[in-house]
Amino acid sequence: MALLTESSLRSMLGKGLPNPFPIRDGDKLTPAASDFLRERSIALQRIAELPNSIPSDIDSGYPSIPVGVSNLHVHLSPEHVEALFGAGYRLKPLRELSQKGEYAAHETVTLIGPKGSIPNTRILGPSRGATQVEISRSDGFRLGVSPSLRLSGDIQGTPGIQLNGPAGNIMLQEGLIAARNHVHLSPEDARKLGVEQGNRLILQTLGDRPVIFPDVIARISSHYSLDFHVDLDEANAAFLDTGDTVQLVGKNGQLSKFVKGGQRRAWKSSR
Repeated sequence: MALLTESSLRSMLGKGLPNPFPIRDGDKLTPAASDFLRERSIALQRIAELPNSIPSDIDSGYPSIPVGVSNLHVHLSPEHVEALFGAGYRLKPLRELSQKGEYAAHETVTLIGPKGSIPNTRILGPSRGATQVEISRSDGFRLGVSPSLRLSGDIQGTPGIQLNGPAGNIMLQEGLIAARNHVHLSPEDARKLGVEQGNRLILQTLGDRPVIFPDVIARISSHYSLDFHVDLDEANAAFLDTGDTVQLVGKNGQLSKFVKGGQRRAWKSSR
């Protein structure tokens, strides 16, 4: 039996939700999950076995967290949307993302660096207060720039870069980052996992190349859905794809301990 939540459904958006959506006898959907499917006109279909792509807690008893792989992209301020695409222009949603209210836009720009350019760089919406460009270190080699490793939104003192659009160009004085890996959690997710804002989580991947991420920042908001965000370089090194899951095996420098039956003991705080 599995409990399907809105967060688990959102984690599958990158690979596409099947319609009808398969569930097995005994599975339950939260009210938010039911509304999520209904709003998208996705029907339910009872089946004998559930596909392995549906995230669930793994047999070891460690909590599982869905993965979201982030390719290079741009967040634009309203002013820069108009500078690049024309006066009064508004971004057009292309597809939903795992986080509520966020979307990949139809629009793209070209990034221009000292050594090269990257065309067709996707814009994510809606527009936000300050423009931010998120690339991987490999993208930086192609462009000839060195992005600062920062959490999203922390752009003070970071390098700039040029953006070319169909209606104009802009030269950012700051805003170029390689996003530090992090986990988005709702307050309910955080309570269930025993996680607080700013905790440094220890995550372990599954599969043929096990990798431990020892210092993943927890970010908690009522607007968030459970998701482990890594850039393309990290995902490729760890053999991760969007929709995979990782194990939460510790936090703040301490590995969690389990007693017989998979019941988790209390976390040991390193503070």
